[in-house]
Amino acid sequence: MARLILVRHGETEWNKSFRYQGHSDIHLNDNGIEQVARVRDRLASERIDVIYSSDLSRACETAEIIASMHGMVGICQSPLLREMNFGQCEGMTFDEIKERYPGIAGDPKAWRTRSPEVHLPDGESIAQLAARVARFAGKLKEHKPEETVLVVAHGGSLQVLICILLGIGLEHWWQVRLSSASVTIMDISPEGAAFVVLNDTCHLR
Repeated sequence: MARLILVRHGETEWNKSFRYQGHSDIHLNDNGIEQVARVRDRLASERIDVIYSSDLSRACETAEIIASMHGMVGICQSPLLREMNFGQCEGMTFDEIKERYPGIAGDPKAWRTRSPEVHLPDGESIAQLAARVARFAGKLKEHKPEETVLVVAHGGSLQVLICILLGIGLEHWWQVRLSSASVTIMDISPEGAAFVVLNDTCHLR
């Protein structure tokens, strides 16, 4: 049975101001760096054989800080793990999106009830996000049962990855809440996936 550790990146200034980041390459802020240092310490005693990271800076920086406690383990960067692309809405707050794009883009319930094919202007749909995350999920099958794999990415991509691993529909993606610098651990077997820890943030207290 393989073990999978999922870490959402630490805080950025856009997280702090509630701006949609998507594919925008935003770095961790000082608080985010401190958060990730605590994740590093939280995972110091865990065996980690492989590290995958989104290729965006906030995820790479998170992975590098965690990897510093795990010797020669390298980091495999993958654009498949990027956050959803929010198109013209990147860098905007929810209120700004609501004002500029009324209707489905500005409806608070739209993110929960919309078709997986609907997207923000010039952005990516849940279905498109899931298609590329599924390609990454296929790579996990290449690892040996005794290996522990760390994946560092974003709220949206990790939520979709969890749905894929659990075999549940994309309509449930919003029901998985992952905080900044949180740790989620899953055991993966041929029979399916099971949570060991979900959205653990005790290390941040």
